[in-house]
Amino acid sequence: MLLARRGITVPSFRARIFTAPFAAPSNHHPRLLTMSSTAAPFTRLVRFHPSSDPSAIKIGTPVDPNIDIGLDTFPFSSSTPPLVDVYSGTSILSPGTSTGERLQLGTILSPLCPSEVGTIRCIGLNYTEHAHEANLPIPTVPTLFMKPSTSLAGPYPQPTVIPKSFVADDAADYEAELAVVIGKPCKDVDEQHAMDYVLGITAANDVSSRKAQFAQSQWSYSKGFDSACPIGPTIVHISTIPNLRDVQIEAKLNDQVVQNSSLNDLIFSIPKIISFLSQGTTLTPGTIILTGTPAGIGWTANPRRTLQHGDTFSVTISHGVGTLINQIQYES
Repeated sequence: MLLARRGITVPSFRARIFTAPFAAPSNHHPRLLTMSSTAAPFTRLVRFHPSSDPSAIKIGTPVDPNIDIGLDTFPFSSSTPPLVDVYSGTSILSPGTSTGERLQLGTILSPLCPSEVGTIRCIGLNYTEHAHEANLPIPTVPTLFMKPSTSLAGPYPQPTVIPKSFVADDAADYEAELAVVIGKPCKDVDEQHAMDYVLGITAANDVSSRKAQFAQSQWSYSKGFDSACPIGPTIVHISTIPNLRDVQIEAKLNDQVVQNSSLNDLIFSIPKIISFLSQGTTLTPGTIILTGTPAGIGWTANPRRTLQHGDTFSVTISHGVGTLINQIQYES
């Protein structure tokens, strides 16, 4: 089976990603530190179908604080399906509190459903090394493009489907990204207070069709097709991350590491991005912000890499977020 042959090696991630998610920051920087002083309603949440009732949708906290939900529910993992402490709410935007009920996780869903997402705002060219590999100048203001809420997708088993209109181009590419979820209405905020409006972070893949992208000045068409924005597997509350500079992001195409960076390479910090996007514009709760991709995209690689039917692509983010895994499918 293709997934078995191209599966993810579980032990290679877990020790590094989950050893000390709440360690003291090693390099304080006021524009990257979290600002909230209120108690967090959760540490991390997963939205899921329980194995006992595949039609039900629940949210909750994984009972094992060290588990990588994405890896441990991927086929051929030797782990027992994890238990989740179920919360009383039905949305990560208003999670409620623990009910005390524990359910075995069946299928992971996107942390948000499309109806909860006002907009998906994306920042292009926001890592220094990525700008260098693309042979482009460092931008002086953030570059914004949008994805529709219909592009939102969840982790495996939901696939990333390359539309038949793009398949012949052989130009499908990946972009591993850290995604920010806004938790309360945000408008005209300054950088110092921007993090007060953030609910948490998750992993994302800004799936792109490069030939369509470069044929136009606007990118929404080439990056906005259905399933072009998978996110997950969990959302980690922003208050649990002392310093965003320490967050690590790694991507694998099948079994090969293709992107590996920390947020220390960002051109525009997350508070800067939020402040910029909020000027004159309300960012509503559920707004998703993709913050840019590190160096290592397939289109600029030598030899060039494109996403092929049957490939497995994964994005791993530290501090408890875990691994977002999707299989690539070409639409016939």
